[in-house]
Amino acid sequence: MDLADDSTPLPEWFTEEDLDVYASLYEKSGFGYPIRMPYRSTDKMTTQLDAKFQVPVFMVIGENDYTFKLPGFEAAVRGGMMKSFAPDLKVAFVPEGSHFMQEQFPDKINELLLGFLKDCPR
Repeated sequence: MDLADDSTPLPEWFTEEDLDVYASLYEKSGFGYPIRMPYRSTDKMTTQLDAKFQVPVFMVIGENDYTFKLPGFEAAVRGGMMKSFAPDLKVAFVPEGSHFMQEQFPDKINELLLGFLKDCPR
């Protein structure tokens, strides 16, 4: 899959230092596990496919998140299929958000999370 364009400059909120830290961590542990979990391990979770969240679930996703390139993901998020696993699901889309919105828009993400928590039954 073509998830990134190497010629694209790093965003202002993500420095070369940040990249070096992530790269050093992946050099130690490898990249196989993070990419396999959970997107590539559904075949190992067959006993959990009927599981449901019994609590309110809040998903915040950026319109530019690369996970939308994963086959079937966008249809699952926008089409309501995820409600079968999380009946009380609320989804918020951040128009300019990428996969790292907490770093791009920390104030916006905090506002969304606090609003969700405020609306949850106690």
